[in-house]
Amino acid sequence: MLWPHLRAAYNFARWLVRNEHDAEDIVQESFVKAYLALDRFRGGDARVWLLAIVRNTAMSLLRLRRSEPLPGREDMPEPPDHAEGIEDTLIAGERRNQVRTAIERLPEEFRETLILRELEGLSYKDIAGVLDVPVGTVMSRLSRARNLLMLDLAAERGVR
Repeated sequence: MLWPHLRAAYNFARWLVRNEHDAEDIVQESFVKAYLALDRFRGGDARVWLLAIVRNTAMSLLRLRRSEPLPGREDMPEPPDHAEGIEDTLIAGERRNQVRTAIERLPEEFRETLILRELEGLSYKDIAGVLDVPVGTVMSRLSRARNLLMLDLAAERGVR
């Protein structure tokens, strides 16, 4: 029931804490919490339930570290790029880095909403369940996140 969602849990944790080792710890702790709480799972989408546990676990870790600066961005492994030439490969890689960096600069509430929608493909209703907010808040945060992301990327390119 939970294992098919391991990758989504890890990806979400990684984006939240920006550190691969902490993300692994969060996912491990989240799976233990989920396993221990299986008798309280009321059905529905196990992915949404697990991602909510991952988010709560990550937020607990971040609250503990509020006084410490957040760890810097580690280079995340890139998927293979099948572009034709070296120039295309370099341009595509640079653009991915720009987008990743812009996403990391988003405020936490916008970043997590964007990740859940655009990278994990969750519905607005499921995102609302993970974040424990109304669907309208999800829609608002997602719109704001997209706008901030576009503004950031446009500013980086010198477009106004």
